[in-house]
Amino acid sequence: MGFIQGIIIGVAVAMDAFAVSLSIGLNRSVRIYNKIIFCFSFSFFQFIFALLGGISGFLFNKYVVCIPSIVGGVIVSIVGIMMIKEGMEKKEGGFLLQKGMYLILGISVSIDALVVGFTALNSIANLYLLIYIAITIGVITFLFCGLAYVLARSLKKVEFICKYADYIGGFVLIVFGIKMIIL
Repeated sequence: MGFIQGIIIGVAVAMDAFAVSLSIGLNRSVRIYNKIIFCFSFSFFQFIFALLGGISGFLFNKYVVCIPSIVGGVIVSIVGIMMIKEGMEKKEGGFLLQKGMYLILGISVSIDALVVGFTALNSIANLYLLIYIAITIGVITFLFCGLAYVLARSLKKVEFICKYADYIGGFVLIVFGIKMIIL
């Protein structure tokens, strides 16, 4: 596996974090500080899960292929439902700002990186190359999350989107979670 394949894998697994970051960015109560922590959380877990998956993939490849997608999809869908509920209640400082959400969402959007590690990165014999590809995945995820927040800032200027941001973000997460479960 080379650098280009590592970038392609990084872009592919960063899409989950991008979608979740876009939804988070549309939330009115989330500040720049929170967004930075989410970026670091998502990119760290993408890196660490890709690395762990690559190292231990040959042991678990037959047993864990479909389960992580289901677990991640359920978690992301639950967060989407919670966002819609928060939008209905119209209270400030919602659940996304609770410290545990950085960990929960970081892990849930990174489960696919673990699967990629199990299936695609487990054949890399050179540990340094594996670490390099895992770092590449983490950096790409960080950049994609930042891009999602910039895009969300622009989308919030549209009155309709700003008014219904919690509902839109929640709906996107629910659909994305269902997609993770089904596919």
